Amino acid sequence: MNDLAPLLTPEGRALLDEVRDTDPAHELAVATRLRREHPADLVSAALGQARLRQRAAAKFGAQDAGRMFFTPNGVEQSTRASVAAYRARRFRELGVTSVADLCCGIGGDAIALARAGIRVLAVDRDPLTAAAARANAEALGLADLIEVRRTDVTEVDTSGWDAVFVDPARRGGRGRIFDPEAYSPPLSWAVGAARTAPRAAALKVAPGIPHEAVPDDAEAEWISDGGDVKEAVLWFGAGRDAAPGAVRATLLPGPRTLHSRGLPDPAVRPPGRYLYEPDGAVIRAHLVAEVAEQLDGGLIDATIAYVTADEHRPTPYATAYEITDRLPFNAKKLKALLRERQVGTLTVKKRGSAVEPEELRRKVLPKPHGSASVTVFLTRVDGAPAMLLGHPVR
Repeated sequence: MNDLAPLLTPEGRALLDEVRDTDPAHELAVATRLRREHPADLVSAALGQARLRQRAAAKFGAQDAGRMFFTPNGVEQSTRASVAAYRARRFRELGVTSVADLCCGIGGDAIALARAGIRVLAVDRDPLTAAAARANAEALGLADLIEVRRTDVTEVDTSGWDAVFVDPARRGGRGRIFDPEAYSPPLSWAVGAARTAPRAAALKVAPGIPHEAVPDDAEAEWISDGGDVKEAVLWFGAGRDAAPGAVRATLLPGPRTLHSRGLPDPAVRPPGRYLYEPDGAVIRAHLVAEVAEQLDGGLIDATIAYVTADEHRPTPYATAYEITDRLPFNAKKLKALLRERQVGTLTVKKRGSAVEPEELRRKVLPKPHGSASVTVFLTRVDGAPAMLLGHPVR
């Protein structure tokens, strides 16, 4: 069903409530029973929407997801609620009271902006997606603050809005799109729209965007949530809060933000007692040097984003491990060492190694030897393949 309207009727809403917690393993039996009383296409649509809501709970929380309406692409591509809420707060702190949300999708960012007290024009050209955004604004009691318009974003006049937020489509028929000019709309168009915003603008881009593709008059912010990098954002016209050319990494929950200070690359030094794995947003933002300075540490290799230090200094921007062994890479020696130490749980991390973690795990620990746990880092130390063994610092 390519129309949400039947699900918005009293019969459709009642059916959605009935199938809310349907176990996928029992879906066929539930569908067979319900089709005796309801149209088959409505039953299929309700069960499909129930599946999407279950998947969306990880991004939006069970309470909101249980009331919202989704499309398959909407679940995959919408902003996580925690990230959208952070961005909405930042807009609010900039004095923004109205935002034109271009390429709004199913309305995740529009919802967060409205909950921050910001008036939103939500625009998407896809009829089903725009219908979902409108239904979500109504379902969450935000229709007074969110106006949904179905049209091409390139035809929208944003001059009456304080700020612009653009979330271009970064997936095509063949999967992810890596060229920013192949986004829909292209990054160059989005940058042009951002530069006309009276107060501020933000463009959501893929976290893998090359630094050289960031316009000189934008601040680039990489955002992670719970240790997973979620997105990069280019900010324009944000005054003192976002100086042109600045770079920051923001970690959620928190938020905790690390700013670039233009430090040179850290020196390479032998592994010390502690190894630090910087957060992915820190690495993407090229701020490993800022973390190394905090830790009084250096790199184990000039091309590897692992920081080593002799002292433990807690930091939100990196995970600390205490290193117990440093060995040249050798699977047989590792297997013997794990057996000797009665290891039952092995975590394999790699950076700068061609070895696949799962393949190594099967070779060196085909079955648990005991209750001990070990983390092994497959990496390079000053250019040479190496294994560093240790455990997280609690």
